[in-house]
Amino acid sequence: MTQEQTLWQFIVSQHEKLLLQIAQHLGLTFLSLLLAIIVGIPLGVLISRRRKLAAPVLGTAGILQTVPSIALLGFMIPLFGIGATPAIIALLIYALLPIIRNTYTGITGVDPIVIEAATALGMNKSQRLFKVEFPLAMPVIIAGIRTAAVINVGVATLASFVAAGGLGEFIFGGISLNNTNMILAGAIPAALLAVLLDLIIGYLQKSNLKTLKKVLYIICGIVVISGLYFIFSAKAERKIIAGFTPEFMGRQDGDLGLRSVYGLKLNPLVVSDAIMYEAAYEKKLDLISGYSTDGRIKAFDLVVLEDDKTIFPPYYAAPIIKTQTLKKFPGLEETLNLLAGKINDSIMTDLNYKTELLKQTPEKVAKDFLVRNNLYKKANQGNGETIRIGSKIFGEQYILAEMYKMLIEGYTNYRVETKTGLGGTKICFDALMNDAIDFYPEYTGTGLLVLLKPSEQKIKEVSKDPKKTFEIVQEQFQKQYQLQWLKPIGFNNAYALMMRRNQAKQLNISTITQLSNYCAKK
Repeated sequence: MTQEQTLWQFIVSQHEKLLLQIAQHLGLTFLSLLLAIIVGIPLGVLISRRRKLAAPVLGTAGILQTVPSIALLGFMIPLFGIGATPAIIALLIYALLPIIRNTYTGITGVDPIVIEAATALGMNKSQRLFKVEFPLAMPVIIAGIRTAAVINVGVATLASFVAAGGLGEFIFGGISLNNTNMILAGAIPAALLAVLLDLIIGYLQKSNLKTLKKVLYIICGIVVISGLYFIFSAKAERKIIAGFTPEFMGRQDGDLGLRSVYGLKLNPLVVSDAIMYEAAYEKKLDLISGYSTDGRIKAFDLVVLEDDKTIFPPYYAAPIIKTQTLKKFPGLEETLNLLAGKINDSIMTDLNYKTELLKQTPEKVAKDFLVRNNLYKKANQGNGETIRIGSKIFGEQYILAEMYKMLIEGYTNYRVETKTGLGGTKICFDALMNDAIDFYPEYTGTGLLVLLKPSEQKIKEVSKDPKKTFEIVQEQFQKQYQLQWLKPIGFNNAYALMMRRNQAKQLNISTITQLSNYCAKK
């Protein structure tokens, strides 16, 4: 086992990347907040003048804020692509409600007698607004901006899903990699930024107009610098625009291995695998990290580059389960092993294609496969104990979870509860260890590199041989965690680098070494 870093050691070793992510996070927050102020305050003034518009405007802003952030970012991608633009627009939408509402509340809350006095002094509507109503409503308006700022700091962590950077890269990378230090390195600065912004804006609520103007100039300066950074970083010339998942970025069988073994230094964007394939197809990205059995390879006409130096270990799927759970549920092991050796790479690719591109449900795909292979049995009305099946958050795992559910219900008297979409490796593994689930499908390569974390020498010894990899994870999981790996399902869902087929052909790139040589040319 390798010696684990402390949080401080991790921060010191990653300080440059951390500072960059903090700067990106602040840039996204300030840009979106300024745009929300520019849009929200005039809207708040408008509905304070025309009260009939108040309900529909506030209702629309409220509905937009209830849309889940991941879904909202997903809606933005077809319109604005990937990068800072969709993230800033999504954050702007989330910041609108508190700013519009507080502007409306602040202005309508000004005492009518004060308005009458201002009118009697000869002020017109514009003068009353800027010299009377705004100054009196300012504490309430700033309170809305304060709320919006704190919301945006939190939501901005999701910007990493669309390759916009920010502290979410560490947070989600850490969740995927079972790396608590990485999670904390992203989460602690994000929390501190939220608290700091809240305190600063809280201080401004009590400040005079002169102080507010000075702060406004400073914020405008930060926004301009942030805007220039995002513009120029978007236009930076790259021979190959790469997009990798947060997990791939931090793994030895990922970006780290590409750098050390192939000398491939791409400065990739960090992006969610949910949008990676489509971004490659739409020519937003040239190179992506993916999974060798993914159905989207076929759908988007991508080609997998040959790993000619073998940095990707075998990733054979198999259920992992506590030894005591197998004793608790007699017959469960035999039932789960009915899938052993039944699904090869091409079959799994086809199953993934049906769910991801043909939009068939995992239940239908799972049932059709079991029926074709004479494994399907109608579910018993079981009254035994409940078995809880977990899964990670991608299509293949949903399919496997449904297959196991149907097998258990058909071949045993147990009841089944599925807890799918649990996120990355860390969440699933912690759920298993804490008895929140009874088993889930895992991959031998992930078990070796992410959960066991052996020495580099040990990795070199076993990772090129599927049988040795399985034997070492089977032995060490039993020894360290009292967990058993059941028989492998059959397919190998290894990491892979992919390009558009036409582009790879034009550049004469079919292996990672050829890609590295191409990128090294000046």
